[in-house]
Amino acid sequence: MPRYQRVLLKLSGEVLAGGAGFGLDRARVRELAGEVAEVARRGVQTGVVLGGGNFFRGLSEAARDMDRVTADHMGMLATVINALAFQDALEKEGVPTRVMTAIEMRQVAEPYIRRRALRHLEKGRVVLFAAGTSNPYFSTDTAAVLRALEIKAEILAKGTRVDGVYDKDPLKHPDAVLFQRIGYDEVLSRGLGVMDATAVAMCRDNGLPVVVFNLTVPGNIVRVVEGEPTGTIIGQPGPTAGL
Repeated sequence: MPRYQRVLLKLSGEVLAGGAGFGLDRARVRELAGEVAEVARRGVQTGVVLGGGNFFRGLSEAARDMDRVTADHMGMLATVINALAFQDALEKEGVPTRVMTAIEMRQVAEPYIRRRALRHLEKGRVVLFAAGTSNPYFSTDTAAVLRALEIKAEILAKGTRVDGVYDKDPLKHPDAVLFQRIGYDEVLSRGLGVMDATAVAMCRDNGLPVVVFNLTVPGNIVRVVEGEPTGTIIGQPGPTAGL
């Protein structure tokens, strides 16, 4: 039985690239779409924000000398590519899906309108929110928090390449300690970097809990929605002992 009735999933773009590190790995996209489809079949109203790192990080060297606003808009367009690919995979699973973009492009997706997004969710459609907030200087993490608050999601579930929130980068430090639960202010004061500071502060100010989990482990998306202990909960102050 799902613990949550409405969730917002923030999925890393890099994970969609599989082992290639760039572009889209069709098998990986299908696997993730299958997990999201399973969540939707369980009656959970599901919104999704996809990052664009699988495309834009590969272009970051070329974008280094670009105007920041131009580069950020390129990153937003990368998230639209991912959303369209994910929509195709979800619909092949038999799950009705809508892509809604903050940057208007009516030929390929619906413009983001909050009340319309809510109706889609209520009708059992998975809604993919693309193009960030349409504003430069804001990350897809911040866009995910904004959309989660707007649709009144019960939790924001952020899928990454690691098992949760650590006291330091586990990819660089083998002795990094994994937290089971940690407060918003501690994430900010430690500069842990699991989400940008704006996103964490928005969650704190609006009481939105976040679960950070490993997206590369099959079945983890369903486990999060079921309420099983998975990854790290970021919320109100609590014990921060490692798992």
